Amino acid sequence: MKYSESLKKNRDFRLVYKEGKSCANKYLVMYIRENHSDVNRLGISVSKKVGNSIVRHRITRLIRESYRLQEEHFKCGWDLVVIARAGAKGKTYREIESALIHLGTLHELYI
Repeated sequence: MKYSESLKKNRDFRLVYKEGKSCANKYLVMYIRENHSDVNRLGISVSKKVGNSIVRHRITRLIRESYRLQEEHFKCGWDLVVIARAGAKGKTYREIESALIHLGTLHELYI
């Protein structure tokens, strides 16, 4: 069963940044905003400061896969924007997954 969609539009990202709440750890920052639907929408942002395109794409894939495998533990009805910090460069899947779970727990979305 699919619980989430992608957040793609720039205006949606800006709305989450403006009206949402944020928490951060060493590797990731997570903004959340309620979307009043029965699915989550996930947006991922990796800046050029983190690394070249290969590094940025790898981090994006790690975040997306971490969320995909854990999405049944996240509450539904939220827009999530995950931003990778420079510290995420070169980290393993387990470290990124742990950072994502940590942020979900801080936001009380991870159950």
